[in-house]
Amino acid sequence: MKNPTYSREHIAYLKKQRNKKIIVHFSRVLLLAAVLGIWEICAQCKVIDPFITSSPSRVIKTLGNLYADGTLFYHIGITLMETLVGFALAVVLGYAVAIVLWSSDTVRKVLEPYVVVLNSLPKIALGPLIIIWIGTGYDAIIFMTVLVSIIVCIMNMLTGFIGVDATKMTLMRSMGASKLTTLRKLVIPASLPALMNTLKVAVGLAWIGSIMGEYIVSKAGLGYLIVYGGQVFKLDLVMTATFILCVLAGGMYGIISLIEKYVTRN
Repeated sequence: MKNPTYSREHIAYLKKQRNKKIIVHFSRVLLLAAVLGIWEICAQCKVIDPFITSSPSRVIKTLGNLYADGTLFYHIGITLMETLVGFALAVVLGYAVAIVLWSSDTVRKVLEPYVVVLNSLPKIALGPLIIIWIGTGYDAIIFMTVLVSIIVCIMNMLTGFIGVDATKMTLMRSMGASKLTTLRKLVIPASLPALMNTLKVAVGLAWIGSIMGEYIVSKAGLGYLIVYGGQVFKLDLVMTATFILCVLAGGMYGIISLIEKYVTRN
């Protein structure tokens, strides 16, 4: 039954948009299937060396072996925990620091150059110092995750705060609103798109940080599997751990996208 509140043109437009979304999703699946299929065929026909490049079938077999010996979800759980904790800390701390920098022009002008310099530092070079400062446990990996993510979170959120409509800011000041009231009533709601973009960027950086940390100090986790597999030339293990990372990172990004749709809808 047609909705009487929609015109015929509007219904045609909505149908066209729905069909476009279906085509996009189908094309994504088809592209992935094509890449995996070509990869498998090339490996089976020895066009590429499966010992070096592995193949989808070998990845599936390695997944089965990891599941059978009970280590699959153990390594996934460790890396996922480190990433989620580091991601949450980086976003919360980055948001808080961005508020402090926004609230005072003087503080922002003093600290902004240092924030930029810290962002340009090669974080992996700080690995030995992190081990000395924090040790070789999960705390060091989480610290690395926060270190990689937090500066970008600060800069993105600060840009979102500063980019709030100047006319609205002037109106709030003319009405005698305090900084706190302006932040709560105007800046935070208006910067919601910036927060969503920050979360999307922080997802990728959090995974990079946790894997970098595991490269340096871990004895378990997906980063550990990649390092171990490379050292003993078990490249199927390396590709399998990489595949799992892609799935987990894509899943986290998908969850953020769903949250964004829900928030922006309301």
